[in-house]
Amino acid sequence: MNTALAPRHNELISIREATASDTPVILQLIRELAEYEKLPHEVTATEAGLAETLFGNRRVAEVLLVEEKGTAAGFCLFFHNYSTFVGKPGLYIEDIFIRPEHRGKGLGKMLFAHVAGIARERDCGRMEWWVLDWNKPAIEFYAGMGAKPMDEWTTYRLTEEQLAKL
Repeated sequence: MNTALAPRHNELISIREATASDTPVILQLIRELAEYEKLPHEVTATEAGLAETLFGNRRVAEVLLVEEKGTAAGFCLFFHNYSTFVGKPGLYIEDIFIRPEHRGKGLGKMLFAHVAGIARERDCGRMEWWVLDWNKPAIEFYAGMGAKPMDEWTTYRLTEEQLAKL
């Protein structure tokens, strides 16, 4: 068994790999994250789409759920990227979110540590993610773990419409 993906738990808190039956709660957590980030209008994900891309024949990302007393307290969605400079894969965290009522209990740090364990087990050269400039609590949280901002880089994006035109 992949030890980094093996469930971790104590009496109250567990971290486990999500399954297809978790798709509705994953979508709900995505919507809650979008509300927190003031971007609910950008969520177009559907249960069917998530089920296909997360649990179908061609999985493109993985999801971990952190649960407190059997209730979903948060999630982390991540996937592999690659560094040509390092010559190794990396893990990119697309989203990490702890519901407000579960914050301040160390769940976010536990979830990050779990993903870091996966990165180490898979011989990844680094782990990366984005954070909104205004999200000071998250920035302080990441800095407290030793993460460094990559201020010299500018993020660019092409949407589906722009990809089609290209």
